[in-house]
Parts: sequence; C-alpha cells; structure tokens
Amino acid sequence: MTDMFDAPPADPQDSLPPPQKPRASRLIERMFSTKLKHSDRRIALVGVAFTGVFLLIGGRLVELGFKGGLPIGVKSEAAQTVSAERPDILDRHGKVLATDVKTVSVFAEPRNIIDKDAAVEELTAILPDVDPTKLRKRLGQRRGFVWVKRTITPKQREQIFQLGLPGIGFLPDFKRYYPNGPLAAHVIGFTNEDNLGIAGMEKYIDGQGLMALHGAGFVVHHNDLKPVKLSIDLDVTQVVRDELLKGIEKFKAKSAAAAIMDVRTGEVIALESLPDFDPNEPSGALSPDKLNRMTAGVYEMGSTFKSISIAMAIQENKVNLRSTVDARHSLHFGKFTIHDYHATHRMLTVPEVFVHSSNIGTAQMVMKVGVDGHQAFLKEMGQLTRMRTELPESAAPLVPHPWSLLNTVTIAFGQGLNVAPLQAMMAVSALVNGGNMMTPTFLMRSEKDALAGSKRVVRPDVSEAIDYLMRINAEIGSARKANVPGYFIGGKTGTADKIIHGRYDHNKVFTTFTAVAPANDPKYLFMAIMDEPQGLPSTFGYHTAAWNVGEITAKIINRAGPMLGLEPQIDLPKEPFPLLAKLGFGFANIPQTGGPVD
Repeated sequence: MTDMFDAPPADPQDSLPPPQKPRASRLIERMFSTKLKHSDRRIALVGVAFTGVFLLIGGRLVELGFKGGLPIGVKSEAAQTVSAERPDILDRHGKVLATDVKTVSVFAEPRNIIDKDAAVEELTAILPDVDPTKLRKRLGQRRGFVWVKRTITPKQREQIFQLGLPGIGFLPDFKRYYPNGPLAAHVIGFTNEDNLGIAGMEKYIDGQGLMALHGAGFVVHHNDLKPVKLSIDLDVTQVVRDELLKGIEKFKAKSAAAAIMDVRTGEVIALESLPDFDPNEPSGALSPDKLNRMTAGVYEMGSTFKSISIAMAIQENKVNLRSTVDARHSLHFGKFTIHDYHATHRMLTVPEVFVHSSNIGTAQMVMKVGVDGHQAFLKEMGQLTRMRTELPESAAPLVPHPWSLLNTVTIAFGQGLNVAPLQAMMAVSALVNGGNMMTPTFLMRSEKDALAGSKRVVRPDVSEAIDYLMRINAEIGSARKANVPGYFIGGKTGTADKIIHGRYDHNKVFTTFTAVAPANDPKYLFMAIMDEPQGLPSTFGYHTAAWNVGEITAKIINRAGPMLGLEPQIDLPKEPFPLLAKLGFGFANIPQTGGPVD
C-alpha cells in the first residue's frame, strides 16, 4: 500500500539536459555579456574594428597624397578648368615662338569658407589686381570650386599659404609664353587664361583636334605633343617690323603692314601688321585698330591691280607686248571721267601702259575682254571670294553688285573692288611664278607639294611677260625707288584714294607696293601697304606709293635679302627672259623715257 505522501514516480523527460541555443546566439551573448570571464572577447572585437577604420582612413590619405591632394568635392570641376597643355610653336629654323610654362593658381571652395568677407580682404591684400567685389560675388556662390586668380607668383603662394584660410587651395597650371613679345603676333595669335587658342595659329592648332582631345577627357602632356613648325622666319620678320615702325613714324601714317611670300611654295616667310599687340598681355588685341591688315582687312589695291588686268588681256589674246592702246583722251561714263595721273595724251604700247601706270590704257585693254570675261578671270584668280588660310582671321572681298561696265573699268586699275592684301599677293604670285596659283600657307611646304596643290591660271609666256613688265618698271618706271642694286628687282606701285563720307578724298590715300626678286626667276614676292601716309618736304609733298611704301620695301629687301639667300649679284643676267627673247623682246625694247614716280 502506498503512502499518500510518497512522491509520484519521476517523468523520464526530467532527466534530459536543457536545450542548447544556436552557436551564433551564444557568441553574441558572450560578446555583450557583462561577466568578467567574457571581457577578452569584447576587447578583441573592438581592436579589430578600430584597426579596420584606421586602415581605411590611412589608405584614403595615401590615395589623396598620390593624386596631388585635391579636395574630393572639387576634383572633377578642377580637372575641367585647369589649363590644357599645348605644343610649342616654332619658326622655320626651330626658334621658339610660343611655349608652355608651369605656374600655380589659387582656388576656393566657397562652401568651406567660414568668413568670406575676411577671406576677400586678406586675399586681395596679397593679390592687388583681383577685384574685391567680383571675388566676393564668386565666393558667395553655392559651388564647390571657383578660381581666385590664375597664375600667381611663388611669393604670393607662400603668403596665401601662411594665412591658413580654410577652403583655399592651390593647383598646378599652365600659361602660354611668347618669348619674342609682339613679333609676328598676328600670325602666332594668343590664348586665354585657360590656355585655349583665341586667334592666329593658336586657334588653328585647337581646331586640328587638340581641344577635342581635352574635351573628351584625354590628358595630353606637353612632352607628348609634336611642335608646330611655321613657315615664318623670325629674323626676317624682325626686319619687316623694324622698317614698318620707322616708316609709320617718318610718314606719319595711321597704320602699315607688310608680308614676304615664297612664290614657288606659297609659304608666308614674314608678316607684320601695325599697330600690333603683345600676346603675353593680349588685352585689346581684338580691337579694330589692331586687326591683321594683311588678311582681315580689305582695301582697294590701286595700280598694283594693273598686273592682273594686263595679264588677263594677254592671256585672252586681246593684246601682246607689241600692241598699242589709245591713251590720248579721257574716258567718259555718264558723269564719271577716267583720266591718267600722269597723262601722256598719246598712243601707248603695253609696256608703256605699265610703266606710266596708265588708267586709260589699262581700261582700254580690259574692255576688250568684256565684263563677263573680266569677272570670270578675277574669280579664277581668287579675288572674288574669301581666301582661306590657316589663320582664322580673314575677310571676304567687297564685290560690286550689280557689276557694270564702269565697275570693270575702275577695277581694272584697282578701284571699286576691295580685297585682302595677302589675297592680292596670291594672285600676283601666280602671275610671276610661271602661272601656278597656290593658296598661301603659314606652315612649311615643299615646292613639290605646293605645285601638286596648285592650279594653272595663265600660260608661262604670260607669266614671263609680267616679270618683264615689273622689271622695266623698276628700271625706268614708278618702281625705280625700290630698284636695290644687285637684286634684279621687279615692282609695281599702287595709290588709291580713300572713300570718306561716300566720296573719294584725294588727300587721304592707301598706298601699296609689290616687288619680286629676282625678276628673271622669281623666288620672293614682297608687299607693303600704308594707310594715310603724309607728304613730306623730302618727298616734295607727294604721298603716293613710290615715296613711302616703295622706300620701305627697298629697305626690307636690302636688309632681308641676304637672310633669304638673295645674295647681291655684280653681274646681272644678260638674257633674263628667254621666252620673250624668242619673240624679239629684250632690254633693247625698253622705252627710253622714264616713267613717273607715283
């Protein structure tokens, strides 16, 4: 019998151990347990966490150190605004015309600047050419990056660094440097503060793909860029500029310009236009008074255009060197009268028309060709459309519309059609080099390549006739003031009255002179122009081309000739024009009466 107070029999389940928690749960409990026996695990976990954080921060600092320390917030924007590196520009002999120099620029992170007014005051005290108002406005923008000043001196960098201003930093930058100052400035051009080409060959280089590479995010380094070699001769250009400066001062002219072209390649060896500018400080370089007058200005070229007109008449077989034209009377077209500056009032041979620079005789020859033929020939000679070279600065000619017979008559002697002087040089170059017209270039080009890209515009015998006419004009005609001894020069003057208030003003002229050397086998064509030269007592009051730009051209030839390989010759060629000699033309045919100096 069982006692009522005896314990009930034990359940078999009571003898089993308590259920085990998952391993992960037990580990977490031990890590965060307050029991002393679990503290070693907690310390180890904290140590691992701090080690990871320090490694992450250290790695990031090393990364920033190798990347130049650019703030994260400004890195991408700064990369887009730092100046692009550019290739050197050299003259034909390898002399440096333009190069990059490394500089430092200072920037700001407006969002990180605490006291903007204080920052402006301290920065402008060190950088006095920075406008405080404009800087305060920039710092007030909600941007991560703005420039404070591009290109600062090492001393200014140190002074700004010592300020310890938060949000102010420095970046390596590049600035274009032109070691020759204003020399050949209109050809070289200049860049802006971002080192982007704004004018001249600098702009041309950008257009050849340099800026496309930068815009696509490619980093192009200076040492990886092949230098750009121009056709310009720096020493010859210095001679041209020097003589133009003297000429402007002597003849009290408003402006002047000149160029030298290799007629066998179309290369421009020298080009200067005054007033000019220093590309290192190009403020005002784009003002109208400093334009490149050889390519971006258009003018009536005066009697230098008679070379084109007479060549056309010979090419079209309307006249030859033995032909005579009637210059006895003035030509009348309604209320307009065409007369000669130095009238002869007689029949003139074609050489005499050229030597006496007869407007009437030239007009008579052009009228034989007719209006349509005249227009077609001038178009073929590239005088009716804009001339394109590497230089972006170019002007389209001013062509009369409608084009009447009177326009043909006046254009025949260089009035009524305005072209760029270098454009006129292109045409005259073709007339004297055998008849092959090639677009002028400011890059190096061989005779073979130039000839391959040229087109024939006149026959070789026509070209030799023009060489002959220019030579006799230098011997006895209007170009004889430029007949530098020993160089066998050929030349032509041109004086055009300027249009003032819609009417030609005889007191204000634009003068032009073209010269070729040597005339029997032309290599170089020289052209000088001058705006409003004044008559002087030494010129007997004359302000016409022979007395000013003729004199300037002669001095340029005399000084630059040896540099160009035109060594003076004691014995001049005895039979300089072989094609004409076969037709019976030689120096025995030269008129014995000297023409005027106009």
